[in-house]
Amino acid sequence: MPETTLRLATPEDAARLQPLVHRAYRGDAARKGWTHEADLLDGDRIDVESVVAIVADPAQVVVMAERDGAPVGCVQVTDKGGGLAYLGMLSVEPELQGSGLGRRLVREAERVAVERFGADRMEMTVIVQRTELIAWYGRLDYAPTGETRPFPATDPRFGLPRRDDLAFTVLERRLT
Repeated sequence: MPETTLRLATPEDAARLQPLVHRAYRGDAARKGWTHEADLLDGDRIDVESVVAIVADPAQVVVMAERDGAPVGCVQVTDKGGGLAYLGMLSVEPELQGSGLGRRLVREAERVAVERFGADRMEMTVIVQRTELIAWYGRLDYAPTGETRPFPATDPRFGLPRRDDLAFTVLERRLT
C-alpha cells in the first residue's frame, strides 16, 4: 500500500482538491463511500475559486493527504478567534472511506488548530439528516452543543437541496 503523507495545501493545489471534495460529497462517485450528501444535495460542493480563497486566507488552512502525488483527502481548519477553530470540508476519496484516513485528518486538523491558531475548542456543523456521520464524529469525542443553524438553501455555492428541511447541527470538542 502506498504511503499517505499530510501537508498544508497551497493555492496551486486548489484545482486538484476541488474534484476530490466533489467526489467525496456529491454525485454517483460519492455513493461509493459511506459518507456522502448525494441523496440530500445536487450541484457542486465547492468551486476552485473558493478553495483558492480558503488556502490564501491566513486565518484558514487546508490539510491535504496525498498518495503517490495525488490528493486522497483534505480538511479545512478556520480560526474563529477566542480559542475556537472550525473544522470543515473533511473529504476522503470514496474508495478510501473506512480506512482510517478521515480520523487521521481530523486529528491533524486538531493539532494544527492548537499549534497555529491557539485553539482550545473545535466546532463543526453537520447536516442534521446525516445521523451516521454525526455518530462517527461522536466516536471522535465531538458532542452536539444543542445549537442548530439554517442551511443556506438559496445559495447555490453550497449545493442545490433535494429537500426543504435541511439544517445544521453544531458539534464541538475541547482540544486542551
